Parts: sequence; C-alpha cells; structure tokens
Amino acid sequence: MLLKTFGWSFAVTALGLVAAVLYGGWAGFGIVAILSVLEISVSFDNAVVNAGILKKMNAFWQKIFLTIGVLIAVFGMRLVFPVVIVAISAKIGPIEAVKLAVNDKEKYQQLVTDAHPSIAAFGGMFLLMIFLDFIFEDRDIKWLGWLERPLAKLGKVDMLSVCIALIVLLVSAMTFATNAHQHGGIHVDKAETVLIAGIAGLITYLIVGGLSGYFENKLEEEEEREHEAEEEAKKAGKKVPAVVMAGKAAFFMFLYLEVLDASFSFDGVIGAFAVTNDIVLMALGLGIGAMYVRSLTVYLVRQGTLDDYVYLEHGAHYAIGALAAILLITIQYEIHEVITGLVGVVLIAWSFFSSVQRNRRLAAAKGRDTGSDAKAEVSSGV
Repeated sequence: MLLKTFGWSFAVTALGLVAAVLYGGWAGFGIVAILSVLEISVSFDNAVVNAGILKKMNAFWQKIFLTIGVLIAVFGMRLVFPVVIVAISAKIGPIEAVKLAVNDKEKYQQLVTDAHPSIAAFGGMFLLMIFLDFIFEDRDIKWLGWLERPLAKLGKVDMLSVCIALIVLLVSAMTFATNAHQHGGIHVDKAETVLIAGIAGLITYLIVGGLSGYFENKLEEEEEREHEAEEEAKKAGKKVPAVVMAGKAAFFMFLYLEVLDASFSFDGVIGAFAVTNDIVLMALGLGIGAMYVRSLTVYLVRQGTLDDYVYLEHGAHYAIGALAAILLITIQYEIHEVITGLVGVVLIAWSFFSSVQRNRRLAAAKGRDTGSDAKAEVSSGV
C-alpha cells in the first residue's frame, strides 16, 4: 500500500536529490531537502482539502487530477511561476531569466537580490493573508485555545484581515524598506517598491480567493441539482445515469481543485524565496514536495484518515504566518535558509505531536466510559 501510493514520489525524490548534488553539490542537496520538507509542511492542509473533494470524484476524474493535475502543479506553478516572479521583479524577459539562472548565476543572483524587497513584500502579504484568514475563523477544533479563542472573536469584524495586512505592509515600508538590503551589502530606500509589491500580493490573494470561492459555489450548485435530480428519478422509478452526474460534478471539482492548488502553491513558491534564489534548486525541491502532496492526497482518500491528526492544519498555517514574518524581515536583514526551513518543520512536528496526544486522551477517556458502562450493567444485573 505504501509503495503503491508513494512509489512515484520516492522515485522523483531519488532523481531530484541526485540532480541537486550534480548541480549544486552537497549544499544544493541540503537546500533541495529543506525545500521539499517546506513544501510538504505548508501544503499539508492542501492535501487534506484535496482529499476531501477528491473522494467525491469517480476513478476517471481522480486519475485526471493525479496526472494532468500533477503536470500543472509541478511544471506550471513550481517551475514556471518562480521564473515569472523573477522576470517581473527584475524587469527582464522570462527566457532571459532562465538563461541567466543557468549560464550566469552571479548576474542572476545580483538581479534577484536587488529584486528581493519586492518579492518579499509580495509574498509576505500573500502568506500573511492566508494566515490571518485562518486564525480569525471560528473553528470547532482549536489547537492553541488561549490564543485562537480571542482571535476568533475578533475575526467577526469585517475586513479585519485586510486592515491588519495593510497596517503590517505600511509599517514594513516605513522600517525595513527604508534600509533594504541589496547586492554587495549596500542598503537603499525601497519603500515605494515594497508598498506597490505588497499591495499586488494582497490583490493577488483576493483574486485567487475569489476564484476559489466561485468554483466552490458552482460545485455546490451542481451537487444540489444532481441531488434533486436523483430524488426525482427515485420517485419516478427511474435511474439517473451515474456517468453524467459524476462527469458534470467532477468537472467543476477538477476546476476548483486546480484553482485551489494554485493558491496553495503560492505559499510554497513564495516561501522558497526565503530559502534560496536559485530557480533550479527551487524547482527540484518544490517539485519533490508537490509529488508527496499528491501522494498524500491519495493516501488520505484510500485510508480515510482525514481527521486523525486534527492539529496539522493549524501547524501548517502557523508555519505560513512565520514565513510571512521572515520574508518581511529579510527586506532589510539576511536570515539563514536553515533557520527558515526549520521553522516550518518544528511547527508541523509540534502540531503532529499534539494531535497524537489528543488522540491518546480521547482513547483513554473512551476506555474509561466503556468500563463505567460495563460496571453499571453488571451492578444492575443486566
């Protein structure tokens, strides 16, 4: 079961790590490994959400998502998107950006370093919005209750996430951006650039969120229509063709999943810029991570264990929030990529350990309740 589900991921990991050593030596190996773990950690909630939707699709559309969807996720968002970000930030063509990354790494490094304030502001705002929208939502299950309960109450205020994000952006532009780090160790005023890039990141998040919401609403409408059609067919003694129902509903599911996956890909790609500026190592690391996210989605669907580790989604979003803060800080200060990578790993591990402890407490409580019921039955003579 494990090999069948994760076989392709293991193969891609081996090939990717070998390519990393050949390209960047053992330092490249370490960066790719960190990026792989980072992508898995920040996209774990994506796998959980994908699994919840994917289990409703028939086998054909599941295969479409796991084949064409993988190509879009790995080669589209994890390979093309970083090049586009660098090209826009450095004001060069995408082809030129790729050529520089491969043939003139020193010049490419200089362009990316000089463009880092805008990249960090764009990504920091996008990631910050994901984090804020999560912690301000009132959820039944809370990990750090002492923090999440009051934040959930504050979340009832309309547009609070946007207001806080804009305040953070303004403060960052007035502090970090006025002394932004550039190539050669010099510092310049990049306040205007950071403001524009940060607003662009905020707008991008709102557009992606709007598209996701649109497809989610279309999916819900389609499912409601099919449910009504099925009920009418049962009353009339007719049978609704399963292929037609699955096809229409699954089509909207597929579109929704791709938009959703793209939105989750942003955090991994943007977060990767806090680890390395090398698009080759970035593509290798994020590609490996994306394969594991896909395999994990299938595993969760087949095992039906989506609710076993309930705090993992919390840990992933706290990691996203930490990455947002790190990106904004790196506008002025350099932070070692190992520290950046380990932050996400530690938060995910902490949330996993908390989930395991919760499961043990629930199992112990259930055992005590079962024992009490058994004693009651014996004492009552049942």
